[in-house]
Amino acid sequence: MTTLIYIIIAILVLVLLLAVIAPKNYDVSRSIKIKSSKDKIWPYLKFLEKQREWSPWAKKDPDMDTKLTGTDGEVGAISYWNGNKEVGEGEQEITGLVEGERAEGKLRFFKPMKSQSDCYLILDESSSENSKVTWGFKGKSSFPFSVMLLFMSMDKMVGKDFEEGLQMLKNKMES
Repeated sequence: MTTLIYIIIAILVLVLLLAVIAPKNYDVSRSIKIKSSKDKIWPYLKFLEKQREWSPWAKKDPDMDTKLTGTDGEVGAISYWNGNKEVGEGEQEITGLVEGERAEGKLRFFKPMKSQSDCYLILDESSSENSKVTWGFKGKSSFPFSVMLLFMSMDKMVGKDFEEGLQMLKNKMES
């Protein structure tokens, strides 16, 4: 019986230690250079419906249920989705816009796991025909998710999808 108590105490101490050292925040982003003007690219960042045209998740489940509420391209617009196991269920809300430069939002995931993150799309123009798009999201990771981040990389999990989506946007803008 004493051995069992020591094992339970050791497990509790290990979990507490992992909770203390686990990352409390995450920030994942990717960028791509596109041979196109800001004016041509901006609608594909600002409008939630246009984002679906280059979304890697729309590609993973082209039959997912979607619904848009509010006025697309304006603060308060919400794009809801419910798809297969790869895309889950959630919604994205536009929370801030700097016209022609930055779109900000909240991502709320309902399935497979509840979570919330801030997302952003940044558009920089180096010349009239060369632009850089940065796509990212960040948030806080609470226990027990924070402990899981010790053993898996949010950057590796999501970064690949961001790269794929940005490449699809580039292909669309440069064709």
